[in-house]
Amino acid sequence: MDIINSLITWRLKKRFHQIELFMKYPINVQNDWLKSMLYDARDTEWGKRYDFRSISTPEAYKERIPLQDYESIKGDILRTKNGKKNILWPSEIRWFAKSSGTTADRSKFIPVSIECLKECHYKGGKDMLSLYCNQVEKTHVFTGKTIMMGGSSQMNNMGKGSQYGDLSAILIDNLPFWVDRYRAPGKEIVLMDNWEEKIEKMAEGVMNENITSLTGVPSWTLVLFNKVLEKKGAKDLREVWPNLELFMHGGVRFDPYRSQLEKIAPGINYLETYNASEGYFGIQYEQNVSDFLLMLDYGIYYEFIPMSKFDVEQPQTLSLEEVEVGVNYALVITTNSGLWRYVIGDTIEFTSLSPFRIRITGRTRHFINAFGEELIIDNAEVALKKACEVSGAIIQEYTAAPQYLEDGKAGAHEWLIEFQKEPDSLELFSLALDNTLKSLNSDYEAKRSSDLILKKPIVKTVTKGLFYRWLKNKNKLGGQHKVPRLCNHRKYLEELEML
Repeated sequence: MDIINSLITWRLKKRFHQIELFMKYPINVQNDWLKSMLYDARDTEWGKRYDFRSISTPEAYKERIPLQDYESIKGDILRTKNGKKNILWPSEIRWFAKSSGTTADRSKFIPVSIECLKECHYKGGKDMLSLYCNQVEKTHVFTGKTIMMGGSSQMNNMGKGSQYGDLSAILIDNLPFWVDRYRAPGKEIVLMDNWEEKIEKMAEGVMNENITSLTGVPSWTLVLFNKVLEKKGAKDLREVWPNLELFMHGGVRFDPYRSQLEKIAPGINYLETYNASEGYFGIQYEQNVSDFLLMLDYGIYYEFIPMSKFDVEQPQTLSLEEVEVGVNYALVITTNSGLWRYVIGDTIEFTSLSPFRIRITGRTRHFINAFGEELIIDNAEVALKKACEVSGAIIQEYTAAPQYLEDGKAGAHEWLIEFQKEPDSLELFSLALDNTLKSLNSDYEAKRSSDLILKKPIVKTVTKGLFYRWLKNKNKLGGQHKVPRLCNHRKYLEELEML
């Protein structure tokens, strides 16, 4: 195994020279990708609609095609799902990554082309290991097996040869055969849909293997770890997997999980990634530095909207050569799956321009995504309205924040609500809130499955005037200052609870 480990490490280190190439010539690489994608899609419906053949510069591209969001392209995605070809992208789209929905839809279905699988997502996975091998001089990560811990992983047939599921399910279902040799447990377990049964079987399938690495969302991974420790009667994972070396993670903020992981998996290395259903965007470039190298040769062309201009109708975007360090930008992408000037909803800022490195700052709208649930303000407003209707309540002000997993216990959303009229039953209010959120947001519903990751909401009533006093103490009274409704951290909620 040491010989195989050395050969794989050597091969991955060679890829680093290609990474250095786009770091050295970032603008050339980006412009080449844009030209290539426009050329490939020139005879699609979109290519003809916007005359891709005549677009020769990034400036012309921006002028010709309006910015898009899911609502504006949903019709073309649905037509593609129903078997129509050559609409957004020339190759057949057989997979659709299901993610949390919009105001109007419970779920979004993001097209995933074969080019995107190979040139973006799988390439990103290899580059993640390439960067790691260049950071850690003597790695033994390829002497054992890896655990791939995805989200809800069931694949669903839609007819017409198409399938949909979480991105993790699409990736796992299409992995090259040689990757399967280094993975535990088998695909039939990883792709199970019943999470209680899956966690049980995954724990049984990995606890006696030589595990050297794992990849996944921290919240689900902690659930698996605690199940393994319980079954083995072990104090920490070193007793179970003495060669465990690396945890590759992404999808949610890592800070709330770090102390728990360090407690039960001491001494391992961490590598964070920035990927989504729409594409693979960044990889942690240095150990213990929490920013990402922006990956520029993955079939993605980037544009950036300064958040100070975001609410302008069809705002002007900046190209890579125009960005500045420390400015908050909304991310706009063009991809080799047929997303053209698509605003994905994430906000980032640059920490370095040579090479281009970024950190995630949040979303263009208020949200909570502590466990992969991607709860947006639109979900919250509809669910609170329903809860008020069934319980006779009237809300004056509210805010919500995550209560993180701790010592093997599931997390929750904590809601502080100032009622103008108290509900007839707070329990009834909470139940309606929870059930409506489940019906609106498939990711929230998945995380609420069997209370494994997310327990039912914790709803607390507060005294009248609390939010007013909080704003006054922060010198933020006035029409332009509003109570933050959903926060992905507990800072504001804890300040309120101390008043």
